[in-house]
Amino acid sequence: MFERVTSRFPRTSASRTRAAVLAAGLGTSVVLGAGVAVAVDNTAASGAAGAVQAQAAAQSKVAEAQAKAVEAQAAKAQKAAEAKKAAAAKAAQAKKAAKAAAKKKAVSWIDPVESYKLSASFAQNGGMWAHKHSGQDYAVPTGTPVVAAHGGTVVKAGGNGAGDGPAYGNAVVIKHGNKTYSQYAHLSSVNVKVGQVVKTGQKIALSGNTGNSSGPHLHFEIRSTPNYGSAVDPVKFLRGKGVTV
Repeated sequence: MFERVTSRFPRTSASRTRAAVLAAGLGTSVVLGAGVAVAVDNTAASGAAGAVQAQAAAQSKVAEAQAKAVEAQAAKAQKAAEAKKAAAAKAAQAKKAAKAAAKKKAVSWIDPVESYKLSASFAQNGGMWAHKHSGQDYAVPTGTPVVAAHGGTVVKAGGNGAGDGPAYGNAVVIKHGNKTYSQYAHLSSVNVKVGQVVKTGQKIALSGNTGNSSGPHLHFEIRSTPNYGSAVDPVKFLRGKGVTV
């Protein structure tokens, strides 16, 4: 009889093959598991980065809005300051104008002519008049505008000194109230009539050289009545009213 020989190699090989396949499968699972873990980690990192970027963008918008608000507030404050400054300047200007107007109203007397030179003065002796000089002479060229030194009513106007005598030539007398009258003489022409109301600075005549005169000038008097003989020093009077003579 033949002896039975039993070989274990085939069975061992099968076992080893099975073990290898199992190990390979396990390895594949491990590798796949690791891949899935890496993918999860990458997704989480990407999500976190996106959240950070979104937060940064939101913070940037908030900062930009705050900056705009601060800028708008600063512009508003500057505008308010400029408006306040402009209002203060306007108030100061109005106050100055009101003060000037009040001063002008308080004075309300002016010189009867402009661009003049004072010549014969009040109470001065001279051969051109019988007594002492009754007024103040303003040396000006013939045709110089003569204006009312103060507002009032014309009570005399015309030749022959308007009733005060031929020595005055053409003349005008204005009543101002409070026993105050002004007289203008040696005129080349008269531009007002008796009874006419005139304002301070209104043109009433042109200067000349009529009557008892040695040259073109305006003879100006301040009187306490409309007639000759009641004159006071006109320069002193005007300066007392604030007029620079």
